[in-house]
This record gives sequence, structure tokens and C-alpha cells, in this order.
Amino acid sequence: MNQSVPDSSDYLPTASIEMLKQRSHLLHAVRDFFEAYGYWEVETPILSRDSVVDAHIDPFTTEWRSDEGRGVDQKSLQIIRYLQTSPEFAMKRLMTAGADQIYQITHAFRQAERGTLHNPEFSMLEWYRRGETHIDQMTFVELLVRHIYDAAASASDQSTRTMLPDDQFRRLSYEDAFLKYADLSALNSTAEAFQRMAIEKQISVPSGFDQNDCLSWQNLFLVEVVEPALRKWGAVFLYDYPPEQAALACIRQDENPGPGGVAERFELYLQGIEICNGYHELTDPLELRTRIKQQATQRLKENRPALPEESYLLQAMEAGLPACAGTALGLDRLVMLALGKQSLKDVIAFPFERA
Repeated sequence: MNQSVPDSSDYLPTASIEMLKQRSHLLHAVRDFFEAYGYWEVETPILSRDSVVDAHIDPFTTEWRSDEGRGVDQKSLQIIRYLQTSPEFAMKRLMTAGADQIYQITHAFRQAERGTLHNPEFSMLEWYRRGETHIDQMTFVELLVRHIYDAAASASDQSTRTMLPDDQFRRLSYEDAFLKYADLSALNSTAEAFQRMAIEKQISVPSGFDQNDCLSWQNLFLVEVVEPALRKWGAVFLYDYPPEQAALACIRQDENPGPGGVAERFELYLQGIEICNGYHELTDPLELRTRIKQQATQRLKENRPALPEESYLLQAMEAGLPACAGTALGLDRLVMLALGKQSLKDVIAFPFERA
């Protein structure tokens, strides 16, 4: 086995001790904020038989071997378990059991995510509240972000961090953002229209790109055109996504410009960087089963390993998941921006390369 020889300083954290103390201060601020709003903290398994089925996210897997007795006729069971890419499934099970407003700070794990803004193991802040929509959650997220930036100002040099806008964070529907910055409709444009606009805007198409798939075009234009334009706003919410990007959000059919409705979902961008993803949560188990199968089919099409289509979450939804909204926030990214840093390695002790 070939292993690189560690550098003589690789035992040290990439973040300074002072920065890690400031991070600790912000974690306390997060907990204080949620407790003040009546949320209570929960813990759910990091290792589970369940995994969020997403066409583009690969979990880490491990095997658990259980020896059933010692006799020669007894078999050894090897059971696959997944490191969680999000605590979503387990937290929704708690909501079904009667929880009303809960939050969690946990570690999540995703394969093939490395870089300035990615680490395979990262800190996630996730929460759910009964009776709310994604619109309600946008207001709550803004309050949280301002609270964390205020806490960062008291813990660090004010001059080193980017300030938030004084006015309310800007809100743009996904459709309006595309009309404004990409000069075409995200919800109604054909693949041919996207292709023509890509040529006009001189957008480079990646190798192997499916030019007949509107979802692929939406994602490409979002990254190449829309997200760079959002940087000037400092803080901006995108909401009401195309139904193809619903994930586990409700789809609203009335009063919208798209033929298939819109997904009641939002994302917050700070300085052009995606910080969180929120849903008015899907509660229909039949629709959940359909979406899981769609994602599984897409995974097979892309030669990605299969993930389990049955889950405890399906059982919970069949029992009755209450109407609620939930948000997952990349805590490392928020800490990084609030403290005026440019890379995750500046605010975490041991990134993947030193873990």
C-alpha cells in the first residue's frame, strides 16, 4: 500500500487555537439562539441502516459483522450501515413521534467533497418546526445568521469580516433570478432554448453533459451565471425551485409560472456561497416512495452505487409525519464567513488531509 509520508507539521491543526476558541464561542451562540426560540436539542445516529437517497450524493459505508452463536450451522451476518449525509431521516422520525421544534449540531459525511468550501466530514446544523412553511423559515434563518455575525463581531476583529446588509436579506424566486440574470425562464425553457443561450453567453459545457436534460441546464446556468450575480447582494434567498429539484419539499401547483408547479424550497447565499437548504417538508409517503425511486434510477443511470429504497422514514410518513418545515445549514461555512475567513481549513481543526 502506498502512503504519503506526513509532513513534520501535519500533526498540527490547520486552524489557529485562537480561531478554534472563536468557533467554540459561535457554537455556544447557536445553542443560545435555538433555546431562546423554544427549540430543544436532539441527537440521532451518525451510523444507520438508512441513507438519504440522492442522485448526486454518495455516502460512506461500513459493515457490521454479527456472529449469531458459535455453532458451525450458524452464519455470520454482514450488515451495511451508512454514515449519514444528513440527520434528516432520523429527525423526521422524532417529529412523527411527537417532537414539535428540534435542532441538532452533528457531523455529516459525503464522498468526493473536498476543496476550499468542502470537506468529506463536516458540521451540520439542522432543525425542524411544526406548522411552518419555507417562507417562515427564511425569516428565522435571517435572524439566526445575524445573531451569529453579531457573536462573531464580539469574538474577533470586526475589520476582518464582511458585513451583512442593513436591510432585510433580498428574496428572489428561482424563476425571477433566471429571468433577471440568465435572460430566460428556468421553469418554461426547453433544452434547445438553454443551449442557444449558453452559446450566446459563451458558457462552457462540461464533457459528458446531457444537452437534452433541462435539469442539467438549470444546474449549469445556476453555477455559471446566477450564483456569481448573487455575490453583489451580500445575502440573498432563492426560493420556489423547479419541481425537478424538489428533493423532499412540497410541490405547489397554484399561482405559479411553471407547468409542473414549484418546489417549496429555499437556499440562502452569503457572498455568493450557499449556506443552507430549507423545505416546506413533504409528508406524503406515496410521493416520497416515488421520488426515492426516481433518484435511485438516476443513480443507476450515472453508474453510482444503489442505496436502500426502504427506510424508517417511509414507515414514519405512513404513520403520519406532521406538517412542518426544516432547514439544513453548513455550520463550517457560516462560521468561516462570520469570522472573515476564505477556506474551511481556517475554522476546523483537522480537515480530511490531516484527519
